[in-house]
Amino acid sequence: RMSLLRHGLRLHILPTASRLSPTVTLTNLVQRAYASKKAKHGSSVERPTASGSKCGPITTASLTPGSQQVLSDPAEREEHARASAAMTSSVEWFRREVAQLETRASGRVTPRLLDPVRVSLSPATHEEGETSKVRLEELATVGVRDGSSLVVTVFEQQNLKHVQDALYDAKIQGVIPQRVDERTLRIPIPKPTVEARLAAYSTASKQAESARVQIRRQHQASVKRGKFPKRSIANDELQKLQDHHIAEVDAILARVKKSTGAR
Repeated sequence: RMSLLRHGLRLHILPTASRLSPTVTLTNLVQRAYASKKAKHGSSVERPTASGSKCGPITTASLTPGSQQVLSDPAEREEHARASAAMTSSVEWFRREVAQLETRASGRVTPRLLDPVRVSLSPATHEEGETSKVRLEELATVGVRDGSSLVVTVFEQQNLKHVQDALYDAKIQGVIPQRVDERTLRIPIPKPTVEARLAAYSTASKQAESARVQIRRQHQASVKRGKFPKRSIANDELQKLQDHHIAEVDAILARVKKSTGAR
């Protein structure tokens, strides 16, 4: 009762003749007195406790929602990082492939058109007779002439035949090398047709689906390795990771669709 008086709450003592309901306790009476005073004076009234101490306002600002909880287990964090790296690699692979398609579909003549070319050198130039494949820029320079042709100049004359064969093997649409001299090849680049642009988008769509499949497999592999329950924070975080990377693939494909004019 002294605690109630300190908070300005009055507790009326019922006549001895009155009998309280078995469910009415001192706590109930305190809560009713508090509610009555709050109705008169507003929210400035502080809630009393049984010990007479004051209880401040309750806030949820310091609580972390389940959707924002971080992984606390080291094994879960390691698996999450592994999955993230694998999924990012799949997205970057798709991004590189699409860059080639966009360049060809746009009609821009740039040395990047020949990035996929890998040259097989003669076994006689390597120990144990092994054939080695190297990037084109390791053996030659690639330039642009008149805005419509690529010029490939090899550093060493004996590699010209290997470079020419590699250009054919790469099967890049519209790339047909023409020998100019003992060290130089000229490659006229035709303007892309509507059919060529649509074919580029069709190829990008197939590659996008391949990237999505890879990402889903990486997600499933991580869940299986970690043995994460279906309803767990670790599983939820991996699902978010998968959704994020698939959204990246979709955004890249949408950009290709716009640049190629596909419908």
